[in-house]
Amino acid sequence: MASLKISVGDTIPKGTFGNIPFTEELADHSACGIPTTLSTDSWKGKKVVLFSVPGAFTPTCHINHLPPYLAKYDEFKAKNVDVIAVIAANDPFVMSGWGRVEGLTDKIITLSDPNATWSDSLGLSVDLSGRGFGIRTARYAMIIDDLVIKYVEVEPGLGVTVSGADAVLAKL
Repeated sequence: MASLKISVGDTIPKGTFGNIPFTEELADHSACGIPTTLSTDSWKGKKVVLFSVPGAFTPTCHINHLPPYLAKYDEFKAKNVDVIAVIAANDPFVMSGWGRVEGLTDKIITLSDPNATWSDSLGLSVDLSGRGFGIRTARYAMIIDDLVIKYVEVEPGLGVTVSGADAVLAKL
């Protein structure tokens, strides 16, 4: 993993991500949706929880990382979180499909960071080429308030600890 290039108190660098917004048309999986872009500029004036996974549908991400964020959605909202988003290097169609399989609807936004370009610029990418996965987003979490980083932690090893829903809730 690259060296972390951001810290608490920094303004989040601008990023633009692929996203397929959830619509009821997508609920039955008969449509794919149309990718749009979402910019970090849309987070101005908002409290955002952003967590990152190395890949959609991968065991730890699919079983241990994403589901607790959905299960604790109301707890995040009670702490005045405006946006919860998950980011990965997968394309927008995969991220949208994963979100639909997980039942995210419009509660958690799925963001595509192709080639982990934005994450890499922050020192938050990981090279998994040895496993055949290429450059991916590292497993991390951030709390962003009006574009200012209030919390950023990267997993020190395998598993979900500092980037998990409980750890982030405790920092809100």
